Amino acid sequence: MPTPSGRIVRALAIVVAGVCLAVCGERPGQTATRAADTKAAGFVNKVWTVRESPGVAAGTLYVFLSEGTLVITSPNSRPAFGKWSYDGKILTMIEEDIPYKVDILKLTADEFKILSHNPGGTLEITLVPAPQS
Repeated sequence: MPTPSGRIVRALAIVVAGVCLAVCGERPGQTATRAADTKAAGFVNKVWTVRESPGVAAGTLYVFLSEGTLVITSPNSRPAFGKWSYDGKILTMIEEDIPYKVDILKLTADEFKILSHNPGGTLEITLVPAPQS
């Protein structure tokens, strides 16, 4: 029987697939341009889970889709959708129509550490790749 985190990752994968299908209606050049802009950003199109944060529950999942959609969900909440952009220097996240800057402190294949300057204050979040089951 799948673990709760395995079920969440699977459910998130279904949500992500649905969003990706919805994006297919974009102009071909527009999607290709976004993909090229974010190709260097190693955090894109991966399911990340919060390992540690003083303000975000461990196990919360984050996905930065290449077309600019941000998906956030946890075992205790419904998926939330926002937007994000990255110009190679500045990561901006938009949640509930509120944009805020995010510093990338560390980005490797095994860890994505960010410092969010959101309206509630500054918050450090350490993300790791979500387990696949």
